[in-house]
Amino acid sequence: MTLTTEGLTKTFGGVRAVSGANVAIKEGRVNGLIGPNGSGKTTFFNLVTGLIRPDSGRVLHQGRDITGWSPHRIAHAGLGRTFQLCRIFPRMSVLDNMLVAVRRTRLRELLAGTRATAEVERARHWLHRMGIDHLETAEARHLSYGQQKLLELAAVFMGDPGLVLLDEPAGGVNPALIDRISALVRDLNAEGRTFLVVEHNMDMVMNMCDHVIVFDRGAPISEGTPQAVQADPRVLEAYLGV
Repeated sequence: MTLTTEGLTKTFGGVRAVSGANVAIKEGRVNGLIGPNGSGKTTFFNLVTGLIRPDSGRVLHQGRDITGWSPHRIAHAGLGRTFQLCRIFPRMSVLDNMLVAVRRTRLRELLAGTRATAEVERARHWLHRMGIDHLETAEARHLSYGQQKLLELAAVFMGDPGLVLLDEPAGGVNPALIDRISALVRDLNAEGRTFLVVEHNMDMVMNMCDHVIVFDRGAPISEGTPQAVQADPRVLEAYLGV
């Protein structure tokens, strides 16, 4: 398993957002993480990627305990992530957004006009993969929201992560772009990268993912193939109360 959690727990104001979660992400797969609103999915993401610290439990990546590591250190260890709302530098060019995502490229160097040739080439490669290489000189704020999503995803790959966590990649984008993102994820998975995707768009999850974990009340209640979890009475009860 590329990523596992053991008894992961986080409480906010007396409410357990994540409650003793034991999760195993299957390596080499496109894993989906679904559940009703408030089931703890994004909190789980934030715990795994170091944005918040758990009250108890552990996060293991490739067998190494990364609990409590900083987000920067976790990213450097091979875990990349996107956010529900794009995190980009709106007044920087698309290309500079890519370069500042690289640990070795400092913002001060970019402002001084210093760019490493190898990093520029890698940035252009990923912009091309996302289909937005023609926008490299544009300020990121002038991109459409869908293009900003693609830019954020491209920037994640500048760190060469083996595991990529996508937080609602379909949120706020049109159906054509949803299909495009799904195809990109499947292609990148075929090249050896593992994904964990939080998403409310069930059509996207069922078509893109080959292993699905269902959260309710801060912990997994079901997992398996998309077909298996769709037929699980516990999942129907969590979503529909039936």
